[in-house]
This record gives sequence, structure tokens and C-alpha cells, in this order.
Amino acid sequence: MVYTPPPPPRGGGLARRIVLKIVGAVAVVIAAASVTFFAQLAVPGDRATVLLNIQTGQHREYTGTQLAPTRKEFGFDQPVVVQWLRYVGGVFHGDLGTSYTQHRPVTQVVGGQLGPSIIITVGALVVAWILAAGITLLTVKRRPVVSALGSLWETFTACLPQYWVGIILLVVFSVELHWFPVIGGTSVTGTVLPIVTMAIPLAGFLGQVTRDEFEKVLDQPFVTTARTRGQSDTGVRLRHALRHAVLPAITLSGWALGALLSGAVIVENIFGRPGIGQVLVTAVSTRDVPTVSGVVLVVAIAYVIANLLVDLAYALVDPRLGGPA
Repeated sequence: MVYTPPPPPRGGGLARRIVLKIVGAVAVVIAAASVTFFAQLAVPGDRATVLLNIQTGQHREYTGTQLAPTRKEFGFDQPVVVQWLRYVGGVFHGDLGTSYTQHRPVTQVVGGQLGPSIIITVGALVVAWILAAGITLLTVKRRPVVSALGSLWETFTACLPQYWVGIILLVVFSVELHWFPVIGGTSVTGTVLPIVTMAIPLAGFLGQVTRDEFEKVLDQPFVTTARTRGQSDTGVRLRHALRHAVLPAITLSGWALGALLSGAVIVENIFGRPGIGQVLVTAVSTRDVPTVSGVVLVVAIAYVIANLLVDLAYALVDPRLGGPA
């Protein structure tokens, strides 16, 4: 009789999956940090010269003696490999360099404005999910006209650019109706339109993916079994079909969270909100390369964290996915 060892515990499979994802996330952060570092080197002109010109407000050339103190202060006099190792190592210690214009650590410049951006990003993702799930539940497999209207709404909104949606909402609800302030700020009323601006296109995109899967799930045998047991149509849709149909959209939510944080740059400038959008625009206009790189790196890290959260959400929604691979 051949002995067959028992399968490994499910918890071990989930833990191993999480560890592998964390290792992959660290590798992605290192790659993103490397790209931003070499992007700084690719900027035309000597970095010390650019920095001195920004500080003095002039455009001139400097001698090696004049540039030496600046190069030593920012480490430009060291070999590129050493500079790269310091930069990548600093990322994991919260050090993204020093702003050329504000003479402060980039982490302070970006971190001080990150909160408002995170608020509208998370808010937009929540609102987008509510809209997508609600329209899916109300229109899929209903009367042909209702189902067609739901599909048309998702297709139309998924194609809308955020800046166009923002301008329309601003003109209608702020300028014409005076329901919301023209300049957003950080108040509750000033946050509504930026959140809706980012949520509408994303809701259409998530709704399209959820609709396709929802239609397939409603034709599965376990749904028929649930109906024969006397469950109402609403109960079947909420308790059984929706749970399985949202899995592909959950995958997209990881991408969407990072994309929303990137899109916040545009939306914040439309509504005059504080956030990393204002920081990025100012840094680009003043050639503050470390701050620009810092914003890019923060967005990349947001993508990494979002994808880790997606894996955890997968395990919660469908425990079978947390088992051993």
C-alpha cells in the first residue's frame, strides 16, 4: 500500500502566495526606482549647473570650482553606481532626494500633499464600484430594453476622458447651478465633483467587465439550483451571482487604484484642489527633477500596493484562490 501524504494546509498556501507577491513587489519598486534615477541622469545638461541656475534664477555656465560644492552636497561627484545604490536604498528608507526648488526632502514635499489625492482616489474607486455593481444588478438579464440601456451607459461612460467629464460637471454644477464651489479645496462639498469625475469613466469600465461575467454566472447550474430552492431573483443575484462575477473586476481594481492616483493629477488641476497634481505641475514648470521623479515613484508604489491588496481581496472573496498553487 502506497502512502499518500496529506495535502498541505490551505493557510500555508496563502502565506506562500503572499510572500511571493511581496518579493515581486520589492522587485518592482527597485525597477521603478532605477528607472526614475536614470531618467534624472537623462535630463539634458549638467545637474549641478541646472540646480544652480534654478537657485539663482539665471542661465549661465559655471566653472568646475564653482560647481564642486553643489556636486559634493548632492553626491553628483560619486560614481553612477554608487549614486544608484544610494538612491534605491534611500527609497526603502523613505528618502527620495532633495527638492531643487524647495530645498526640502522630496518625501516631505510629496507626502504633505498626498493625503488629499488619496482621499479622492479611494472615494472614486468606491463610488465607481457602487455604480458598476448597481447598474449590473438592475439591468443584466432584464427586459431587452433595460439590458440594452445598461450596456449603452457602460460603453458610453467608459469612453469619456476625465478632463472632459470634469469640465462639464464644473460648468453645470458649479458655474450654472452653484451647488458646489468652483475651486474645490479640501471641504466635503469641494470633494464631491472630483470624486464623481474620476468615478464615472471607471464605473463604465468595471461595469462592462462585470456585466459579461454576470451574464455567464446567471446561466450556471448552481444558480438554477438556488432558484429551485425558492430563493428570490434578488437574493440569487446578490448572494450567488455577484460574488462570482466581481472577480475579474477585482483584478482591474488594482490597476484602477494606481490609474486613479495618476488621473488625480489632471482632476486636481481642473478643480484647483491641493494634492500631488499641483506638486507635479509646479515641479515640471520649475525643472525640479527630483520632485517629478518622486511623484512618479509614489504612483508606481501605489500600483504595487494596490495589486497586493487585490490578492488579499481575491482570497477573501473566493477562499479557493488562497490554496496552494
